[in-house]
Amino acid sequence: MPQDKSLKLGVVDERLAVAIKDALGVKIERSSQVQELARTIRLHFPVYLKQLAGDSFEAEDVRTAQRGLAHSYSRSKVKFNINKADTMIIQSICLLDQLDKDVNTFAMRVREWYSWHFPELIKIVPDNIMFTRCAKLIGARSNLNEEMLPALEEIIGDEQKARDVFQAAKMSMGTDISEVDLVSIESFAERVISLAEYRAELQKYLHSRMGEVAPNLSALVGDVLGARLISRAGSLTSLSKYPASTVQILGAEKALFRALKSRGKTPKYGLIFNSSFISRAKLKDKGRISRYLANKCSIASRLDNFSDVTTSAFGEAMKQQVEDRLKFYETGQAPAKNADVMHAALASLGDLQFDDAGEEERDAKPKASSSKKSAAMDVDEEEEEEEKSSKKKKEKKDKKDKKDKKDKKDKKKRD
Repeated sequence: MPQDKSLKLGVVDERLAVAIKDALGVKIERSSQVQELARTIRLHFPVYLKQLAGDSFEAEDVRTAQRGLAHSYSRSKVKFNINKADTMIIQSICLLDQLDKDVNTFAMRVREWYSWHFPELIKIVPDNIMFTRCAKLIGARSNLNEEMLPALEEIIGDEQKARDVFQAAKMSMGTDISEVDLVSIESFAERVISLAEYRAELQKYLHSRMGEVAPNLSALVGDVLGARLISRAGSLTSLSKYPASTVQILGAEKALFRALKSRGKTPKYGLIFNSSFISRAKLKDKGRISRYLANKCSIASRLDNFSDVTTSAFGEAMKQQVEDRLKFYETGQAPAKNADVMHAALASLGDLQFDDAGEEERDAKPKASSSKKSAAMDVDEEEEEEEKSSKKKKEKKDKKDKKDKKDKKDKKKRD
C-alpha cells in the first residue's frame, strides 16, 4: 500500500520509534506535542473505549487490564536465567565471609572455655577447629585412655601429637570441671563443628556456582575473589560494564575519595589485592601488575556475561598471561601477544577452523618471527605510557614550585 509522505507517526518512546523506523521506514515524530497527545489519550482512554464498546464496557475492566499488564511486565523483568544466577553467588560469598568471622569467634570461645580444664592442649593443637574437635572427643581429661588414641589420631592426623595429648592429659595443671559445665562446653563445641562443616559445604557450592556462572573469572582469580568482585559490583552484568580502572580499585572507594579530597596518592588496588599475583610481585611492580590483572578481570567478566557457551579456556589462558607478565617483570622475557593467546584459546575449543592447511602454515612463519617483536612492542608501549604520565606529574610539580617561588618573591617585594 503506498504511503502518504506528508503523514508522520507520533511515538513517545525513543527505542520504539527507532525500531518502527528501521522496520517499516515510516516517518517518526517525537516532540512535546506528541507527548501531550499521548497523555491526553491515556487520561480519557476509558471514555474512548466506552464509545466504541457501548454499554457493555466498564471502567474497572481497563484498570484490571492495566494491572495485569504491569504484573506481566514486572515478572518478565525479574525473571532470570537459572544458569546465570549471580544472585546466589552474592548471597553465598556474603554468608561465607560471615561464617568465617563467626566460626573463628566461636572457636576462640571454646579454646578459652576448655583451657581452664586442659590448658596444655592449645600448645599441641593450635588449629581452632581441630582443637574444638579434640575438646568434644576428650571431654573430661580423666576420661582419656588408650582406646581413644585412634580417634584422636584421626582428628589430629599425627600419631606422635596424639601421644603427646595423652601424656599431657595425665600431667595437666588445669582445674577440675563439673559435669554440668562439661555438657555446656561439649554442646557448644558440637555447634561450632557443625558450622565449620557447613562452611566447607558452602565453599563447594560456591565453587560449582562460579564454574557455571563465571568460569573465566573463577579460573583467573579464584572462586572467592571472583565472587567478591561480583558481590561488590552488585551483579555480573554490572561488573562486566565496569572499565578496568574501576575493577582495579573496586573495594577501595573510601581511600580513593579521601585521596582525591586531600590531593594525595590514589590507591593502586582494592579487592584484587587479595590475589596471589599481587602478593608475588615486587613492591615496585605491584601497581603495574594490579592494572594488568584488572584488565584481564574485566575481559573475563564480559566473556562470562555475554557469551552463550560456558567455558573456562579463556580464563586459564589469561591466567597464564598474568604469570608471563610477572615473569617479564622479573627476568625481562617478553610475554606472548594477546591476540595469539586468544587465538590459541579459540583453537583449543575447536571453534576456529582453517579452510586450507597450507595457508595456515604460511601464516604461521611470519607470526612466529614477529611474536617476540610484537610482545616487546606491547611492553614498550606500556612503559612509554608510564613515562608520559610520570613526565606530566613532574611538569605539574615544576610549575607548582615555580609558582610558589614567584609568590614568595612577590610577597617579599610587597613587604
